[in-house]
Parts: sequence; structure tokens; C-alpha cells
Amino acid sequence: MAIKCMIVDDEPLAIEVIESYVDRISDLEVTATCNNALKAFEMLQKEPVDLIFLDIQMPKLTGIDFIKSLKNPPKIILTTAYRDYALEGYELDVIDYLLKPISFERFMKAIGKVYEVQSPEKAEANGVSEDDEYIYLKADKKMVKVRLHEILYIESLKDYVRVKTTNKDVITHQKISYLEEKLPEECFMRIHRSFIVATKKIETYSATIIEVPGKELPIGRLYKNQVLERLNSEHQL
Repeated sequence: MAIKCMIVDDEPLAIEVIESYVDRISDLEVTATCNNALKAFEMLQKEPVDLIFLDIQMPKLTGIDFIKSLKNPPKIILTTAYRDYALEGYELDVIDYLLKPISFERFMKAIGKVYEVQSPEKAEANGVSEDDEYIYLKADKKMVKVRLHEILYIESLKDYVRVKTTNKDVITHQKISYLEEKLPEECFMRIHRSFIVATKKIETYSATIIEVPGKELPIGRLYKNQVLERLNSEHQL
């Protein structure tokens, strides 16, 4: 049975993008689109859905306030151009948080999480296991596949970045901020103006240093509070 989806966004182009992505997945179906949260609230009373793609910054009622107004909300994937709402979104138990512009690869990762909540077996059958996720980076005049689960850390080298994996180094002409936006926030964390670390590869950490296999990475002064708050919350016994 298809997963019934609603798209709520005040930008018509944003709705079109999500619709086009949903159309490429056989067991997803868009049953409603709304340009504001009040209209979405009304439609939900008449026709429940399984999943909502929800923008945050909208007139009349924000996406965050919309979620809080629902007694039994369906699964929700937030879609927004603003990174600032990520923590609040996760506190509201949303499935994922997509930053615009949304790539199809990143969209598929979010759908993989929906499958995992519904059925881990379905997630595996649809080929969205964590070990299969990857990005392509341009290096030495060719596109190199980098599997996300193999990344240890990313280092800024002025106009280039070094992506250090468990088995190779990939140096690409790119800004570290670009990769920060493209990589899933729940798996990677900016710890310094020059470093992003894969959180699952962290072996030890202190107030100033994070250690991954074969490397100690500094925690930047401006990132310290945010980094330690996240690490301490994720590693509480």
C-alpha cells in the first residue's frame, strides 16, 4: 500500500520539486498539497495522511507551531532554507530535516528513515541501508564515489577540502561549508572552521580534542559549546 503524502509549503516551486521526487518512488503518493499550515490542518481533519513534507517559515502559522497543534501527527519531514530550526525539529520527533535546495540523494535518505520507522526489512529491500549512502566528489579530473560510512573527517585546505576515509584521501576543489550542507547532520558535525567529523567514528573526546582512528582533531573555540552539548547528550549512560 502506498504511503500517502502531503506537501505543505508557501513556495510553488518547492512543492513541485518534492512532487517530482515522490513521483520517482513507486510506493509514495501525493494526496494533497497546501500553501499554508492552516489549510493543511483543515485537510488533515478530512483526509489523514501517513507523511507530511513540511516547510517551517510560512505565513499565518509556522511549521513548528503546526506540529505542536496536532494531537497525533503523522510522520513529518521538515523542509526549509534555515538551518537554525534543526534542534527544535528533532525535539518534536520529526523523521528528518531537509535543507533547501534539496537533492534527490538527500531526499532518498529521508525516505529511508521513513521506511526504517515503518519496517527495517522494507528499508533494506529498497536499498537505503546506511552502508549504501554515498556522494561523488570531483578529484583529479574525475568523479570519485565516497561512501559516507567510510568517512572519518573532512579538512579544509583553503579552496580545497581533504576527505579522509578509512581507505583513501580525496582532495576536491570545494569549500568545507558546501559539504557541511550536503552531509546528513545526524552523522556529521562541524567542530572547527577547518574540520567536520563523522560522529560514529569518534573514539574519545575532551573539551578541546576529538580523536578518530589515526588522528586528533581540535575543537574550535566558537564551536566548543555546541559540540560538547551534542556529544554529552549522545553519550550519556
